Amino acid sequence: MIRRWHVAALAVLAVFALACDGAGNAAPEPTRTSAKPAAGYPASMVALGDSITAGLGSCLAYVACTRNSWSTGGTDAIESHYSRILAKNPKIKGKAVNLAEPGAEADALVGQARQAADRKPQYVTILIGANDACSGRVREMTSVATFRDEIDEGLARLKKDLPKARVLMVSIPDLYRLWEIGKESDKAVEVWNRGGICPSMLAAPTSTADADQQRRERVRDRIDAYNTQLRQACRAYGSRCRWDGGAAHRVRFDLELVNQFDYFHPSAAGQKELADVVYPGRFNW
Repeated sequence: MIRRWHVAALAVLAVFALACDGAGNAAPEPTRTSAKPAAGYPASMVALGDSITAGLGSCLAYVACTRNSWSTGGTDAIESHYSRILAKNPKIKGKAVNLAEPGAEADALVGQARQAADRKPQYVTILIGANDACSGRVREMTSVATFRDEIDEGLARLKKDLPKARVLMVSIPDLYRLWEIGKESDKAVEVWNRGGICPSMLAAPTSTADADQQRRERVRDRIDAYNTQLRQACRAYGSRCRWDGGAAHRVRFDLELVNQFDYFHPSAAGQKELADVVYPGRFNW
């Protein structure tokens, strides 16, 4: 299920994706490696999710830019999970695949999980759910019950096909916080008014009308509910799933951490911040 506000971005992606990211989804290969693999670090990984993990708008054009992904990116400046693991375990070199899809909602997770199974990764990152809240109208947001069912379906597929893989479940960023800072920026307001980005939250960004504030609060509350479900689903998955503890949601995004194409998706600096706050550090789960 793809929201209407995604259509323009997806059309651009279709035209420019190859020019931006090269021939495939595998991460570029940073040069830093250690002489001997450190115990416990995975030798392969896959990223699942939406446009945030796909790095949309983090390069010099408004396209998916997986080389800047917080998860599998290979650009040194991002210090992605792939880059950090590579520094500890050279065996992961070239074995990081980004399956995240711009516009993906929770119902896409099961299909991405099936694709992941073919690659047999030892580490899987998941960041999904913002698009379920970013509907054209509040009543079109994915219900909490449906969201949980779709997350559980994707996780069940992973557990069946990749029972030994370690899974990192990442919380949905705080879009209400983004509105709070962006409404003070003339540029952000202009872009949001023109581009229709996440209208359930960002429509009429400067309006102080009760109806608009109630709308934003309903989206905020829905994201909080989704994050509760992600945490509980990860716990139900078992010891092979690690919840980020809400770290991504707690990032205090300012406008330097989002790109200037849509003032919504993380910039390269934002991708680096995400990589840092959700990195598990130790791989002993």
